Amino acid sequence: MIMIMPKRQLTGTIISNKMQRTVVVEVERIKEHPKYKKRFKLHKKYKAHTDETFQIGDRVVIEECRPISKDKKWKVIRVIRKTNDSTEDPLKSS
Repeated sequence: MIMIMPKRQLTGTIISNKMQRTVVVEVERIKEHPKYKKRFKLHKKYKAHTDETFQIGDRVVIEECRPISKDKKWKVIRVIRKTNDSTEDPLKSS
């Protein structure tokens, strides 16, 4: 009997969307120092595959998948929070 491991899922913020069908997601985690017990933040960047367009600052969930390219081994599965795209000035609408 083959045991199938569940795929890892991480939550992060999109920091770059300049590539085609690829976004860079920064995942933040909190680690505790083993001796001094101080907590500190660690950041790691992952390249994730997507067919949708996302804005910088969107919170997304990425899931591990088969290797798509040398660096891409994750894909975006859902959006948690979209950023408000307020590039248009409401006073200039007249």
